[in-house]
Amino acid sequence: MSIEVRRAESDADLEAWIHIRRTLFPNESAGTVELQRERETSDRMLLLAELDGELAGSGIADRSSNLERAFIVPRVLPAMRRRGVGTALLRALVSHALRMEVPGVSSLVDGNDAGAMAFAQRFGFEEVERQVEQARSLNGTEQAVSPLPEGVEVVTIEERPELLERSYELALQGYEDMALPWNVVVPIEEWLRDEATVPGGSFVALASGDIIGFSGLMRHDSEGVAEDGLTVVRRDWRRRGLAKALKEREIEWAAANGLDEIVTWTQRGNDGMRAVNEQLGYVYRDVSVSVMTLLPVRGLD
Repeated sequence: MSIEVRRAESDADLEAWIHIRRTLFPNESAGTVELQRERETSDRMLLLAELDGELAGSGIADRSSNLERAFIVPRVLPAMRRRGVGTALLRALVSHALRMEVPGVSSLVDGNDAGAMAFAQRFGFEEVERQVEQARSLNGTEQAVSPLPEGVEVVTIEERPELLERSYELALQGYEDMALPWNVVVPIEEWLRDEATVPGGSFVALASGDIIGFSGLMRHDSEGVAEDGLTVVRRDWRRRGLAKALKEREIEWAAANGLDEIVTWTQRGNDGMRAVNEQLGYVYRDVSVSVMTLLPVRGLD
């Protein structure tokens, strides 16, 4: 039995890497070859694994949004598991992470995959946080949108593209307030690249010309599906129904423009946003578990 782990570099390699992610996580976006090229940095590494010449798994390593850790994820196709492929990928990813000179690594595990969780625990990873996917089916019978608070107007990023960059300051406030066991750091270039990629369905709330709310809609790999990005309301405007009003307008726009579904991921502890989503008809679906351990990772010697 021969296991080969190598970098995914050619377009064909990247297509294979995307194929594995889509196979294992059909509800998530895996991006395109072009998007993977755009995200290339000196820290980012994509891997492919082959077992006896057959595609078996993939991996990713990058610097985490928390700059004190690296982010690594080995993935193995179900038919290829328990043959050493996951360990070979993990070893290569950890080796790359060590070169970043960070104290620890984080990863994501499918919350419905007991085998994947057992694999992570074997190497000392411990659960630190959970995110749930909520999905909203669009069936042509959408609810009416709520009125906006007095003095508030809403425009789309399509109408005023410059508001995406101006919304970054509010986004930082939202990231700071996330119920996570670490600080989230999202560079502005990443914000501009990844948020509001469906500009017509991404809304900004203004009061006296100041940005007080943002809710972005993003492209998704699946036809007829879009993904909620960040929804954030300025602290002094919270608890007035603005987040719900913005998301209602997203739903209305998506339904009117032929989409079938909106999906979103919400972290544990963000009860307020989960409650808003529940009110708007979102239902729970997948679970993603964040796990962490210190470097060097045990069991790889």
